[in-house]
Amino acid sequence: MRIHRDLTHLPALRRAVITIGTFDGVHSGHRYIIQQLQETAAACDGETVIITFDPHPREVLQPGGPPVKLLTTLDEKIELLSKEGIDHLVIVPFTRAFSELSAQAYLEEFLIEKFNPHTIIIGYDHRFGHNREGGLELLEAEQNRYGFQLVEIPQQVVHDLAVSSTKIRKSLQEGNIQLANELLGYPYFVEGTVIHGDKMGRQLGFPTANIEVSDVRKLIPVEGIYAIRVYLDRQSNPLNGVMSIGTRPTFNGADLRVEAHIFDFSQEIYDKVIRVELISYIRANQKFDNIDALVAQMHKDSQEARTVLAS
Repeated sequence: MRIHRDLTHLPALRRAVITIGTFDGVHSGHRYIIQQLQETAAACDGETVIITFDPHPREVLQPGGPPVKLLTTLDEKIELLSKEGIDHLVIVPFTRAFSELSAQAYLEEFLIEKFNPHTIIIGYDHRFGHNREGGLELLEAEQNRYGFQLVEIPQQVVHDLAVSSTKIRKSLQEGNIQLANELLGYPYFVEGTVIHGDKMGRQLGFPTANIEVSDVRKLIPVEGIYAIRVYLDRQSNPLNGVMSIGTRPTFNGADLRVEAHIFDFSQEIYDKVIRVELISYIRANQKFDNIDALVAQMHKDSQEARTVLAS
């Protein structure tokens, strides 16, 4: 997959079959669209092109609104899409000026001039241009003039896509990791740098990797204890473990921490970027009366995580 970030240096595309979207999560619904893209391109001997935006349009259009929480960072999205056999991923810098293009200018100066599409695959409710004034009706009116074919993604499919994204976020925020992973088609993961903490876990006999998540926009699942698999790098075999997301209520903590205990592991991995896949939600956080009760529960959590990961 070729990645393009500069619209002024796009290559000449061969019968480009394009689709446009945020593709956050690259979940199972997105893979339906990707399949449509690939089948259409194969039929016309064309190239597949996904157009996405960075930053997320809502960050530009609603700067004072609620923070955007992403299922996948841009780098993660690139990685997942690269596995799907796409020919070209175009990452469009989303700016206020770009958002103010009229729908006609968006069509002519962006889609036609930059991509010269053979086919545009688009959702029935997709809107574009200033104040979202353009849509399927404009593309239908102009397709003969500009010589592109139009494939509409039906309402039910678009609805399912929206429901999938919403349902995945809701599932992660409720601790329903199994459902989130099923909808994604892969285990949800967070990635970050191992930083120094206060070494409390080590004192309790459960040394942990304190993870500073790489992107503040990444959605962190609900606080609690999880069975996990850890990758020390992209080529390594996964290591099993248990993870806590929370404020450590037994110690009256205030800051949210993401801490992974890797089973049967003693290497120093400070400053290393690791990936943690969430496999199962074990329990909610709770405040214990004393350290002994906490340690006893940590042993139970570890045993449950081992059992889950072994199945």
